[in-house]
Amino acid sequence: MVDATVAKQLVEAIIANLPEPVGKRRPVHTIGIGVKGKFVASEVARDYCVAEHFNGETFDVSVRFSNGLGGLHQHDGWSDVRGMATRFHLSDGNGTDLIATTLGEFFVRNVDDFFEFARTATLAPYPKRSAWQKFLDLLQLKVPQRDPYPNETQNVNAGALRYADGHRFAQLGVFQEGVIGAPVSYARASYHAVHTFMVKDPDGVRRPVRFSWQPVAGVSNSDPNAVPQDKYLFEEIAKRLQPWPARFMLMMTIGEDGDALDDPTKPWPGTRRRILMGTLTLTDVPKDQEKEGERISFNPTRLHDGIEVSSDPILEARRCAYEVSREMRGGCPFRWS
Repeated sequence: MVDATVAKQLVEAIIANLPEPVGKRRPVHTIGIGVKGKFVASEVARDYCVAEHFNGETFDVSVRFSNGLGGLHQHDGWSDVRGMATRFHLSDGNGTDLIATTLGEFFVRNVDDFFEFARTATLAPYPKRSAWQKFLDLLQLKVPQRDPYPNETQNVNAGALRYADGHRFAQLGVFQEGVIGAPVSYARASYHAVHTFMVKDPDGVRRPVRFSWQPVAGVSNSDPNAVPQDKYLFEEIAKRLQPWPARFMLMMTIGEDGDALDDPTKPWPGTRRRILMGTLTLTDVPKDQEKEGERISFNPTRLHDGIEVSSDPILEARRCAYEVSREMRGGCPFRWS
């Protein structure tokens, strides 16, 4: 169990690596935009999970898309993790959240790993590596280090790569982050919840599952060889939703014996059964972004009856850390369902 003191230390470790103070904003995924929508479960969803938002009715949804970097600069065109935090508004006024990013796997297994990663992946000067240095990296089977972007003088990438070189479990997540690219639209990226959850069906059977959002329009990234733009994602999603909505499919992968249930750094085999749980339809970008995006305090463990947390220690740590972050920035408290 992660207590409030450790949770505060986790948040402070993140804040220590920010390029500048962010005030009453989120220390990571600082730059984001709120979007409204509707969710309708598929006909088979209720056979696998008794949670209310899978009963086939239409539920209002609040989504916050975000850039993974902490800080106040909107580097939309940089290769970076993107976030999709979703709140399903339930009939009794409560809600349940699903927080996902474009990373398929996480980069640490537990709280101790996170603190070690934070000590290693510190904000530092980021010079361009020569072709010879890059060649040596490839010979040593190291993750390649990208060139700095225009006006990028420091970041945590070099430290993160050093950590991954010494910790095999971190290599998949760190490598993905380094080559993930920049989406042409928030609505054209796949988002993964990475953690294992337990769902209960109408017969009381509990199954380990992982969730992901898949864009109906398909995944598309910007040209990695072009000069990256600083700002375009907010304007793009607003324009996209003016003539017609954008849609995502909520996919649920069912785990089997031998799959890692408490380690988000380990992928599940691609042969696992996947269930279409429903369709999210994004309709508009609300004008009041403070209320509809920035003030909403999402939490990956805010769950409804029918969905439970697994024994994943990082998921438990996020429960408390998100609440500490909410209190520090003055985010809106929300009743737990």
